[in-house]
Amino acid sequence: MKQPLLSSAAIVVGFGALLALGATVHAQSKGPRTPDGKPDLQGTWSFATLTPMQRPKEFGTKAVLTPEEARQYAEDSLKRRNMDTRQGGGAVDVERAYNDFWWDFGKTASLRTSLIIDPPDGQQPAFTPEAQKRMAEQFGGLRRPAEGPEDRMLAERCIIGFNAGPPFAPSAYNNNVQLVQTKDYVMVLNEMVHDARIIPLDNRPRAKPSRWMGESRGRWEGDTLVVETNNFKGPTSFAGSSENLKLIERFTLDGNNQLLYRFTVEDPKTWVRPWTAEIPMARSAEPIFEYACHEGNHGMEGILKGARMDEKQAAKPTTGSR
Repeated sequence: MKQPLLSSAAIVVGFGALLALGATVHAQSKGPRTPDGKPDLQGTWSFATLTPMQRPKEFGTKAVLTPEEARQYAEDSLKRRNMDTRQGGGAVDVERAYNDFWWDFGKTASLRTSLIIDPPDGQQPAFTPEAQKRMAEQFGGLRRPAEGPEDRMLAERCIIGFNAGPPFAPSAYNNNVQLVQTKDYVMVLNEMVHDARIIPLDNRPRAKPSRWMGESRGRWEGDTLVVETNNFKGPTSFAGSSENLKLIERFTLDGNNQLLYRFTVEDPKTWVRPWTAEIPMARSAEPIFEYACHEGNHGMEGILKGARMDEKQAAKPTTGSR
C-alpha cells in the first residue's frame, strides 16, 4: 500500500531530532489522551524509512548525520532502489518484475545512520555458533526439492514473515500498523500478512503453548506503553531468532503525528548479546488493507509442481554415450 510522500526537509529533520533525542522523548510524551488519561496511540502508523537497520560501512563510527547529509542519503537511496531503472544484470526481469509503483521503502531518512542504537556501532551482534548451525540447516533444506509446503519458509506458506514481526522492521512495502486501545487491552494489526495481536494490559499468566507471534503482555511506564513478548513458536520469523526470543517493545507518542517505536531483542541461542533498535512512525490517513496471501497462493503451488518435475527428470534413464 502506498503512503503519502513524506519528503519535506522538515520531516527529515523532525524524525532525526526525534531519534537523536529518544531518551528525552520517552520522558516527556506529548499528544492526545484517552478518557483514562493514557496517551492515545490509536490510528494507522507507517514505519517506512530509508534509514537502514545496520549502519553502512561508509559512515564508519558516525552515528548522526547533518540534515543535508540525511537528505542526500535519502536521495541516493531512492535512486539506487528505483525498480524502473531496470538495472540488475541478467536477473533483472525476475528481480525487478514489479515496477517502482508497487514498492514503498519510504521517502526519507532520519539523522541516525542506523536504526540499531545498541550496540553503539549500529551493527547487529554476531550470531552464536548454535544459531549459525541452525540457520545453515534451515537454508540447506531449501536447496532440495520440497516434499511438501512444510519444507518451505513460513513466509512462503503465508503463516508469518516479512516485516510483520513482532518486532516491526521496515521492508519493501506494507510498512503499516494500526493500533486500537482500551483501558484493558491494546490491539496491534499489521498490514503485512494481516496479523493481529491482542495485548492484555495486566499481569495475567501466560499460556503454555507457544505461538507464531509469541504471547504479549503490556503495561504503562509513565507515558510509554511497554510490551513484553515470549513463548515464540520456533522457528520464528525475526532475523534468525529461536523460540527463546524475549522481546521488549516501547511505544511513545510525540505530538499527534509521530510515534517512536523502540524494541530490544534478547535470545542467547541466537545472538552473543541483546540489541536495540528505534524506528520513527508517522501517522497515516490511509486505511489498512487486507493482505490475503493465503488466497490462491500460486507461488507455493508452482514450487511444489516444479519439485515434482525435477524428481521426474532425475528419475529418467540417461541416453546417449555408453
